[in-house]
Order: sequence, then structure tokens, then C-alpha cells
Amino acid sequence: MDGNDSVDQKQSTADMTVFVQNLLQQMQSRKENVLRVGESSSLAVVSQLPPKANRIDELEQSINDLRAEMGADNSPSPSVPPAPKDDSKSPNES
Repeated sequence: MDGNDSVDQKQSTADMTVFVQNLLQQMQSRKENVLRVGESSSLAVVSQLPPKANRIDELEQSINDLRAEMGADNSPSPSVPPAPKDDSKSPNES
């Protein structure tokens, strides 16, 4: 092995080290960008929750008002499904 091979190997190792460091920096930068975008998107979604919740409440009230007008105000709300009746006995109840 001559001196050139050793120098080439050291240069190759140095080049690879620089490449990996740059790659890691790029990945960190992209990760930070994704987190920033994710945070702003989350904030946008969360800011929309109260108005949407109010609209749902208004819709439920409108449905209940319509049902009352139709004389069906004793039936359960459409948002609450009726509990299923289970007349079968479990194996322990023999």
C-alpha cells in the first residue's frame, strides 16, 4: 500500500463525513419546517372548533324544534341511538 492510497482513503472519509453532516442538517431543517407548518395547521383547526360546535348545537336545536312541531318530541334525539335490547341470557345465568 503506498502513501497515495492512504491519502485517498482519508479524503474519501472526510468527504463522506461532510456529506453525512450536510444530510443531517437538511433533515433537521425539514423536520423543523414540518413542525412549524403542523403547528400552524393545528392552530387553524383548533380555532375552527368553537364555531363548528356552535353550528352543531344550533342544528340539534333545530331538529328538536322540528320534532316537537311534528309531535314526536318524546322520541330520543337522533344524536343518541337507542340502547339495544338484549333479551338473551349469558351462559352464567342458567
